[in-house]
Amino acid sequence: MEIAGCDVIRCLVEYGGSRDTRVPVAGSFGETFFRTSHSWGQECPRSVPTFMIIVIIGAQWGDEGKGKVVDLLADRFDIVSRYQGGHNAGHSVYVGDKAFVLRLLPSGIIHPDKTCVLGNGMVIDPKAFFEEVDQISEKGVSITPERLKVSSRAHLIMPYHRALDHTSEERLGNEKIGTTLRGIGPAYEDKAGRRGIRVADAMSPELLKLRVERNLEEANRIIVLFGNQPLRADEILEELTPLVERLRPFVCETSHFLADARKAKKKILLEGAQATLLDVDHGTYPYVTSSNPTAGGASVGAGIPPHHITGVLGIVRTYATRVGEGPFPTEMLDSEEDIANLIRERGREYGSVTKRPRRCGWFDAVATRYAAELNGFDSMALTKLDVLDELDEIKVCVGYEANGVSIDTFPAVSHDLRAIKPIYETLPGWRADTVGTTEFDKLPENAQKYVRFLSDQVGVEIGLISTGPERDQTIILKESVMEGWFA
Repeated sequence: MEIAGCDVIRCLVEYGGSRDTRVPVAGSFGETFFRTSHSWGQECPRSVPTFMIIVIIGAQWGDEGKGKVVDLLADRFDIVSRYQGGHNAGHSVYVGDKAFVLRLLPSGIIHPDKTCVLGNGMVIDPKAFFEEVDQISEKGVSITPERLKVSSRAHLIMPYHRALDHTSEERLGNEKIGTTLRGIGPAYEDKAGRRGIRVADAMSPELLKLRVERNLEEANRIIVLFGNQPLRADEILEELTPLVERLRPFVCETSHFLADARKAKKKILLEGAQATLLDVDHGTYPYVTSSNPTAGGASVGAGIPPHHITGVLGIVRTYATRVGEGPFPTEMLDSEEDIANLIRERGREYGSVTKRPRRCGWFDAVATRYAAELNGFDSMALTKLDVLDELDEIKVCVGYEANGVSIDTFPAVSHDLRAIKPIYETLPGWRADTVGTTEFDKLPENAQKYVRFLSDQVGVEIGLISTGPERDQTIILKESVMEGWFA
């Protein structure tokens, strides 16, 4: 049953009438999916909101290509907001012959007519913030307080947080997490321990001095214990004070700003860092980030009521990667190392921030279904299809086996996940060039089958396919939720 946008109200009445009613619609490949009525965000009476707030979520272990997708969608939105994480994120955006690597700034900053927000759920290193602002400005992008808002409730990363990050990894030894060593975790620890210094606190020099001196006393005990030199409060304040003053014009009550924007029917795009399987609650704990990249985290980290979010988009690669330590069931090892190296080079699989080579693996449909369940994906964007162009065969993990028993859930314990034996289905490759293809029907037949197979396995439509790093190297699937968002 195919439902046009103008028929939404009729369908809501027929299927029960509430805002959250799920109605059947034709999917991108002819299958029937169930779409929430509020995915459109059209000007319809009562039951369908007149605004649009979409969350972009990484569905794997990060580096799925969120930067390109956010950059594409930003053209259709008025505001792009980050809601968690810090400069441990890394989005690469390619515009013509220019490459932008964004760590703190939302990808929308590249678009001159968009307003960008760093939300209250973030942790911000003022030094890293202005280094990035200056680097991006040098490439001709205007970054002003009118275009960029920083939440007064976001927490600051201090020099002692970076020192503690190094100390923590040293202490853990062989069980280290593999952090980016940028102080993200210790900053979130202070936030949870109610010791953190928020942007608003830093606007008062007296309060900033008091908080730095208090926190440094405890931090130095740990730093010295592991044989490192203690930090001095006067030196930290000397470095921090001019950065705080430069930051002052950007500071804003961003939750209020976003509420006003929603009332004015502005379109808002919420951009996550890291990804679902690195979520501190739902990821491969303890090998996770220190925040909530999931859709629930978007509401808290941006200060937006959950029921105002009108759509959730999951970003997935055609394969999987992971940076750092932690379990990775479909990792290509031993006999598959050559395939991993091929994918790594074709896909430029090196950390945007750390430059570390990413571990490569086959697509994990079990883990991706788990991500879809947690976040409530309305649609998925599939990236880097072209990277698989040279493969004769492509594996997809469709199930897990542990101790000879099949399991259909994603294990909570990392030790259990390490013992998982993936159950694979092998699909034929297409051995043809897909770079730059912009129509689904123009893809090789086996590439089309592969995309359909992934959609079926996850149970969510694929509304966008990326066939290269450039903006125009993209397929938008007809009659998909994504097509509505791009309208």
